[in-house]
Amino acid sequence: MAKRGFRRRLRGEELYDRPDYALVGVVRIPELQQSPGRAIGKRVVFAVVALFATAIIVYLDRDGYRDVQDNPLSFLDAMYYSAVTLSTTGYGDITPFSPSARLINLLIITPLRVLFLIVLIGTTLEVLTERSRQALKIQRWRNSVRNHTVVIGFGTKGRTAVDAMIGDGIKPAEIVVVDANPDVLEAAAAEGLVTVRGDATKSDVLRLAGVAHASSIVVAANRDDTAVLATLTARELNPRAKIVASIRESENTHLMRQSGANSVVVSSETAGRLLGIATMTPSVVEVIEDLLTPDAGYAIAEREVDPTETGGSPSHTRDIVLGVVRNGVLHRVDDSEVEQIEVGDRLLYVRKGNQD
Repeated sequence: MAKRGFRRRLRGEELYDRPDYALVGVVRIPELQQSPGRAIGKRVVFAVVALFATAIIVYLDRDGYRDVQDNPLSFLDAMYYSAVTLSTTGYGDITPFSPSARLINLLIITPLRVLFLIVLIGTTLEVLTERSRQALKIQRWRNSVRNHTVVIGFGTKGRTAVDAMIGDGIKPAEIVVVDANPDVLEAAAAEGLVTVRGDATKSDVLRLAGVAHASSIVVAANRDDTAVLATLTARELNPRAKIVASIRESENTHLMRQSGANSVVVSSETAGRLLGIATMTPSVVEVIEDLLTPDAGYAIAEREVDPTETGGSPSHTRDIVLGVVRNGVLHRVDDSEVEQIEVGDRLLYVRKGNQD
């Protein structure tokens, strides 16, 4: 019975199957921020353009309009008529009487009046248009998101992981953050990241983040049990993605492996090792920190083997090689199995920070 309930929860489609407009506030697509003065300026410009466009349309068809004084319609009269019409004041002293003038009013000037009001009306219509715009952006994003990276948890570990990926050349728009804390997601959105609000242990939330189409998934949850369940759910949705997970206790490593994680980082033990090393050789810790910071100094990277390097020793390449990845398995550089570089190998090497 418990297993059935668990599977039902994994198959939950409550969020994923919602229409795009219902996801506004759950999914947030980053956009460029602009100052209030610039936003107001754009509205005023649009209003002026709409006013002049309407006046030109009325003036070109001026013979179809009647003035209460029976005077010919001047361009000033056309501007006056456009202003009172777009603002819905409508004094009635100038009216369209010909069929063509009334048709133009119906098909062109009335839509312009609606747009004019949307631009100048105020908060209510502004919120409605913003929600519609966000829904459209969410729809486009859901249809196009592929081969991205999903980061589960945006605490200290998740934020640092994102900084490392951006420093290594990944674009912020290619990273999706999943977290249940709105304040945390606000900080992620400020950095230009796509955010999804919800519980990452639920399959519908991860499906909404595009986990099924992701190339890599970073699990940086604050609790080990959450990390295990999130990894299990992500692996069920995407059997091919590279899943890297962080846990606090080493005794949970086998659970993470069984759940589908390709790499597991034990944060408490890693920090403990660095602390122990620092007591004797603090400079080693500085070097390690340098290697783990891709945007400065040196960094650890992975690359394909150059055709001229095949058949040679990994230690005789132009780079400082730390390991060889063959058939998805990492070998130390002094391993006899990788004594000679083969076609298809990948080299784990030391490169300069920000080096292309």
